[in-house]
Amino acid sequence: MWEVSEIVIAVLHLGLVDYGTALRLQETLAGLRQQGRIPDALLLLEHPPVITLGRNARQANVVASRELLAARGVEVFEINRGGDVTFHGPGQLVGYPIFDLRGFTPKLGAVDYVRKLEEVLMRTCEHYGIRTRRIRGMTGVWTQEEEERKIAAIGVHISRGVTSHGFALNVATDLEHFKLIVPCGLNKPVTSIALETGVPVPIEEVGQVVARHFGSVFDSEVFWVKAPDDLLAAGRETEKQDRVWPQDTPAKAPEELRRLREEDTHLA
Repeated sequence: MWEVSEIVIAVLHLGLVDYGTALRLQETLAGLRQQGRIPDALLLLEHPPVITLGRNARQANVVASRELLAARGVEVFEINRGGDVTFHGPGQLVGYPIFDLRGFTPKLGAVDYVRKLEEVLMRTCEHYGIRTRRIRGMTGVWTQEEEERKIAAIGVHISRGVTSHGFALNVATDLEHFKLIVPCGLNKPVTSIALETGVPVPIEEVGQVVARHFGSVFDSEVFWVKAPDDLLAAGRETEKQDRVWPQDTPAKAPEELRRLREEDTHLA
């Protein structure tokens, strides 16, 4: 049983999820986290090919025409995370932490939070024998070779102390897709765990390594749940242990979560 003083992170591996569905799920869970009805949560997933433009994005950094993107089945979303242009696709582990930064001791600010995300990803790469580093003035994780190659991108949004969006770690991504954009607005090469190691690594395994390092870096207890509405059950369990949670948590998942599970999209 968890101690009352512990911070817990519920981890959910969703598999392949289209970007629009994942975006709505994040918004729903962030609202529930702001209300204190679920614990901190980490969503791990993959996306079909999609390009996202953050708040600071320049359209010129999308090199391919909209017609070419449509022909290749690549969606485009303008979103409220920080950062410029990035690509998501199969073989890339995407993580969306839904954390209340005010619940950590000491409370985390935006910069500290991003540095911790970088640390999680650097430790994950180290697990696979890949030496990485930060680059001053930039966000993300880079290899240590003379020609730094970006292996993980980070872009977050924080509202009322609760985070959304997060990171993308190239595991076995088809790196040719990055030629459609100027990744993060930088003319630097990208890489992946598979390219650096020459060994195929199951993305589910990488997700387990990432989750373990989230626990150590954020000094938290990590546990796995099977479905989005299981997060509410986790919230009720912590409530039984005298945590401060509202008493009106419903017996069933909110309509938004039930609808997302019933949509004709991959959530497993």
